[in-house]
Amino acid sequence: MTTYTHNFYLVRHGENPANITKEFSYRDVDYSLTPKGVLQAQQTAAYFRNVPVDAVVASPLKRTRETAAIIADALGLPVEVMEDFREVNVGALERTPPTAANWALHHSVMEAWFDGDHDARFPDGEDYHIMLARIRRGLTTLTADTARRNVVVVGHGGIFTVPLKDICPNADGAKLRTLPNHNCSITHVTTTLADGDLRAHLVRWGAYDHLSGEAADLVHGVPVDGELEP
Repeated sequence: MTTYTHNFYLVRHGENPANITKEFSYRDVDYSLTPKGVLQAQQTAAYFRNVPVDAVVASPLKRTRETAAIIADALGLPVEVMEDFREVNVGALERTPPTAANWALHHSVMEAWFDGDHDARFPDGEDYHIMLARIRRGLTTLTADTARRNVVVVGHGGIFTVPLKDICPNADGAKLRTLPNHNCSITHVTTTLADGDLRAHLVRWGAYDHLSGEAADLVHGVPVDGELEP
């Protein structure tokens, strides 16, 4: 039986207002791209003109669909939306102001996941088991499609960071928890299926050297010290 290797290019969406306000956004808070975010997507599209791409997939949120559409239009491809690649379900946090205290709660859950406490859960949101399962399911579904083996997936910083430590055995979780994952960064992962089980390898994580000028004027995905009210 032939084993097919897939190339996945996991692209974080371009800048949107929530990146600036530091609002929690996974479903109801759903902004379009800023002008800089559009520019970042355009430069990312230019990068992929020189890379074999068979399909472009996006999470359901506006910022990912708009980023994906700019990339897909440049390649003459449609955009396929997959729910599995939605941002981390932060539950009730999405309905709270982006204060330092609320971000501390967010960080406590994410740090617990990195430390192996996979039962830690966002209030009214998901735990690590649920989040990891859907990301793995999405990649497995796409890997099963042997006709499209080079796939751009436009998603979010949260889903492209923590799960990789368990999806890709060679990923260094200690590094992933400290390195920034900027808007329109590109993470390259290869996958195969062995008896239906996903096997993945991290090739490159969070690259953004294709961005230049204003597009490379990047904002942090999470608040920096002193940025928010207590």
